[in-house]
Order: sequence, then C-alpha cells, then structure tokens
Amino acid sequence: MAVARGPETGTPTLLGLVSLYDPPRPDAKQLIAELRDLGVPVKMLTGDALPVAREIGQGVGLPNIRRVADLKAAGTKAGNEAVDLLAGADGFAEVYPEDKYIVVQHLQAAGHVSGMTGDGVNDAPALRQAEVGIAVSTATDVAKGAASVVLTEPGLTNIVALVEQGRTIYQRILTWIVNKISRTILKAAFVAIAFVVTGKFVVSAFAMLLLVFMTDFAKISLATDHVRPSKKPETWNIGGFIIVSVVLGVAMLTEALFLLWIGWSRFGLATNGDALCTFSFLTLLYFAVFSIVSARERHWFWATLPSKTFMSALAADALTGTVLTFVGLPGLIPLPWWQTLSIFVYAMIACLGVNDAVKVAMIKWRVFNVVIKKPVDVASQIAKRAYELYEQRGRRDGGAVEDWGEAEREIRKDKPHK
Repeated sequence: MAVARGPETGTPTLLGLVSLYDPPRPDAKQLIAELRDLGVPVKMLTGDALPVAREIGQGVGLPNIRRVADLKAAGTKAGNEAVDLLAGADGFAEVYPEDKYIVVQHLQAAGHVSGMTGDGVNDAPALRQAEVGIAVSTATDVAKGAASVVLTEPGLTNIVALVEQGRTIYQRILTWIVNKISRTILKAAFVAIAFVVTGKFVVSAFAMLLLVFMTDFAKISLATDHVRPSKKPETWNIGGFIIVSVVLGVAMLTEALFLLWIGWSRFGLATNGDALCTFSFLTLLYFAVFSIVSARERHWFWATLPSKTFMSALAADALTGTVLTFVGLPGLIPLPWWQTLSIFVYAMIACLGVNDAVKVAMIKWRVFNVVIKKPVDVASQIAKRAYELYEQRGRRDGGAVEDWGEAEREIRKDKPHK
C-alpha cells in the first residue's frame, strides 16, 4: 500500500510503501504434509492474485498454483484437459465464491471424493456439494448448516483426526463383517451337518441361546478396541473381505466338525447326549472367543494389542461359559477337566494359528490384488470418461456418482480386470 502526504488541494508526495502480509496459519504446512501422508491430496483455493497465491503456496508446500480461469477455459473444451489440469494443480488463484462450487463439481466429475473447508456464507454451496463439507469453528451459521462436519476448536489440525477416526470406524465395521459372516457359517452349518451325520441335535436350543447372548457382549466391546487406521484411502468395495469371511467360516466349520468327530469316536459322546451338548457348546464358545481375536486385525493377530476392556470381555465370556457347565443347567453337564482343556487348546491353535495364517494370506491375495491394486491406466480412463459424460449431460448437479458408474461399466467392459 502506497503512503503519500500533501496539501488538500495540491499534489501529494509519495512517502513510501507499506507491505501487507496475511500469513497462513502456523500449522498449515504440517497439516498438508500429514494429509498427504494419509493419501489425501490438498488443493488451495484463494481469491488472491496469482503471484501472491504462488508465494503463499510455496510456503505451505503447494507450489503449482493456477488461475481458476484456466480451469474454466479447459472445461469448455472437448477432451480431458480439465481433468489433467485438476490432477496437476495444487490450487487455484483469483477464485470468486461461486468458483469454489465449480471446482468441487469438476473434482467429483473426475471421480474424486471431495472435501471442502469454509467459514463464510458464500462457501455454503461448495460445502453442501462436497461429500465432506467441513466448517471451521468460527464459521457462520449458514456455513455450519451446509457442512457435514463442524470443527469445535480453532485451526484445521482436527481434520487429520477426522480422517483417522473415519478409517478407524471403517476397520471396526470390517471386523464386525468378517466375524459375523464367519461365525454364522460356523454355527448354522455345524448344527445342521452334525444333525445329518449323527441324527442328533448336538447343541440344545437353550445352549445356543446362551451362547448367542454371551458372545454379544464380546462383540459390543469391539467398540473399545485399539484400531490402527490405514495410511491410504479406503474403499467400500468389500467383496474381497466377504470372500475372506466365507473362507474363514468354512475353515472353522471343518475344524469344529473334526473335533466333534474325535469326541464322538474317542470320548464316548455317541452314548451321552448331555456330554455331547456340553462338548459342542464349549467348542462353539472357544472358537467364538479366539476367532474374534484374529478377525480384529488385518495382519497377524499380534500386530496390535487389544484394549483391556475387550480382553476382559473375552476372558469373562470364556470363563463364564466354562463355569456354567458345572452348575447343572439343563442339557449341560461337567466334562472331565482334560476334555475342557483340550477343546480350549484346540480352538486356540486353530483360530490363532491355522486360521490367522489363512486370513493373512487371503487378504494379501484376494483383497490387495482384486480391490486395492486396480490398474492405474483403467482408473485414469474411467475418470476421463466420467468427465466426458459430465460435460455431455450439461454439467448437471448430483450426477457425479451416476456418471462415474456408467464410465466404469463402459471401460471395464472393453478392458476387463484380470
């Protein structure tokens, strides 16, 4: 800003220049670096002129700043120039309020899941359009109402916690899915197959009800378990994990039936119905306890320590189930201590040894190769085709998901994934 002094009717004399600098927040550079480490690219949108924006961008690790007018011009042309421009730019300068909404739309049309931060009334349309609209703590009520998330503390560092918490929830949902599917296969098929082979119900209705009731407490305690969030964006395409769950369920079923055969032929269970029921009850109980220890971790079960609450719930579950076999409940009788110990050790070795190795191998093969490792060239073609559909349909609002789905079907039909 220029400063001059002079008479009211005369020509003022220039005294000098005063520089004005609105620095970025001290934590901005660290925040951007942490988000990049989590696989989240960051783009800066500012109304400043391009030279000023580039200087600020250099300071926070975003060197490639372009004019938003370049994006608008690319969007009017045929082809994929706008997609390429978005991919290479770290941000845009000379942005008007309505341009933020346009940038979010372009990102979505290219197949990206977008997050947008803002604080003013003019940010509300972009906050509403983005999949994750984030209003800062000092934002207006209009911006907070349009956003999906409202930060309660000053600054933007809580965005990292937001990303990590979302991925933590994702991991817990995966744990529940793997445990639920595999355990359902085990319980239902074990009772059915055992009945077909032996002609007897190896578990009474009361024992099964007791088993379901007890194991529910262990599953609830999963909400307190320690979870390691992933370092890259997740996908809700969980078909690979469903296959892993089915394989684990079949493995546990085979192991449980083999143990039942040993008990039937060596422990005299064929002539003692109550002992048979107790044997099967403890088999399903101990498999439930140890299988959930394996299912909670995508790697080897010892990769992270479970929470104290979770381990206490599992220990109480196993101990209570064992004690109940000694109190004379209907259909449950005490087994010799060595039989109970044998079932316990067998289930532990099967779940934490054999099945854990199967889980790790299946996840590496089925999940990483089928879900995560998608060919880069195919993904790029899908993004380009989705943007072409977006342009052909008049840049309609709310059609990003449909355009991406149709583009993916077209591309994968021509180039099936191998």
